[in-house]
Amino acid sequence: MSAALFVAGTDTGIGKTHASCAVLHALRASGLRATGMKPVASGCVETPQGLQNEDALALRAASSTPLPAYAQSNPVALRDALSPHLAAAHAGTTIALPPLRAAFDALCAGHDAVVVEGVGGWRVPLAPGLFASDIPKQWDLPVILVVGMRLGCLNHALLSAEAIRADGCRLVGWIANRVDPAMEAVEENLATLRELLPAPCLGVLPHGVAPARAATGLDLAGLAD
Repeated sequence: MSAALFVAGTDTGIGKTHASCAVLHALRASGLRATGMKPVASGCVETPQGLQNEDALALRAASSTPLPAYAQSNPVALRDALSPHLAAAHAGTTIALPPLRAAFDALCAGHDAVVVEGVGGWRVPLAPGLFASDIPKQWDLPVILVVGMRLGCLNHALLSAEAIRADGCRLVGWIANRVDPAMEAVEENLATLRELLPAPCLGVLPHGVAPARAATGLDLAGLAD
C-alpha cells in the first residue's frame, strides 16, 4: 500500500470527502495507522480554536488516533466559500506549497498512510500559477478519482482522467459515488466508466451510507506496492 494517496474529484460537490473518509476506514480496517489531510479548504467557520472546515473535521473523525493538531490536517483554512485563490485574496494571503508540504511530511512521519483530499476539481486555481493538481504532481502522489454518479459524469470523469495522466500523475483507481439516487441507467454508466477509464474501479459508494459502512465495499488491494 502506498504511504500516501491523493483523492481528486470530477467536480465540486461530488463526495470527495465522503470517499476519502471511506478510504481511511478501509485502510484502518487493514491495520494501518491512517490519517486524512485537506491541505486547502474554503468555506471555513469560526470556532474557539480558529477557522475550521467541516470536510477537514470529517477526515479527522475518520482517522486513526491520536489525532494531529488541526492545522496539520488543514494548514490553509479560508473563510469564504469561493475558489481558493479568490478566498485567499479576500483573506489577504497567498497560498504556497512549502507550508502544505511541511504539514504533509509531519503527518507521514506519524502514520502508515495519509489520504490527501483535493479541493474542487483537478484544475482549481490556488494562487497565480499554482493549481490543485500541483499538489500530487510535486509530491509524486498516486491519484484516486472520485466520480459523482449523476448526469454528465462520463464527460467529467474522462476529461479529469485525461488531465491527470497528461500532468504525469498516476491514476491508480476510481471510486463511484452515488450522489444522485434518482440517476437513470446507473449500471450502464458504470459499465461505460469501467470500459473507458484507464484505471480500475475501487468500489461504488451507495447513497446515504456512512463512510465506515461504505468502506466495506472498497477494494484497495490493487493499490499495494
